[in-house]
Amino acid sequence: MNRTTSESLEGARASLLTELAHDVVDQRVLDAMARVAREEFVGADAGPVAYQNRPLPIGHGQTISQPLMVALMTQALMLTGDESVLEVGTGSGYQAALISLLAAHVVSVERVPELATSASERLGRLGYSNVEVHGVTDELGWPQGAPYDGIIVTAASPDIPRPLLDQLAMNGRLVLPVGSRDIQELVRIVKTPAGAQRHNLGSCRFVPLLGRGAWPEAR
Repeated sequence: MNRTTSESLEGARASLLTELAHDVVDQRVLDAMARVAREEFVGADAGPVAYQNRPLPIGHGQTISQPLMVALMTQALMLTGDESVLEVGTGSGYQAALISLLAAHVVSVERVPELATSASERLGRLGYSNVEVHGVTDELGWPQGAPYDGIIVTAASPDIPRPLLDQLAMNGRLVLPVGSRDIQELVRIVKTPAGAQRHNLGSCRFVPLLGRGAWPEAR
């Protein structure tokens, strides 16, 4: 990367962080976003627009989410630094990289084999050593690593998936979009001895979550 390109990306990143600060109140989340190079997680031809506040395609019909949504979902996990976190939907690995700077350990699962492989290689190459990526099929989550203090889902479910609630630790937080295939509400579920407490965080739009306990198949 030449100096001009590097300076351009740094300027774009600074502008994005200024924009995000209007809605994101957790400074640790903003600091993490300042440290993770989003251009490493998008296609080579998308590098010049890596810091625009919009989703970008990453292949296989998937996208890297809008930076504001990434920040708000990460913030909603309310991480303090010593948690074990499960991410459902690795994609390019960008959100896993962010969470890895805010938690002790991250387990990320991905249904698309090619994305799981490339994300694992990318995260390893960039030094995010506290992230493990696993390819999965219809099973939601990664029960082998449960319980998790936080679970984040980067695809939309028709309801709160029971398999993920079962993998959540007591007082843990589950953050995911819930609704129809076309429009959803971002929610945070806190698992308590009295039951699951739901907090609505605003409207959103994601690709559908597929698997047992979510949407049965692609439309």
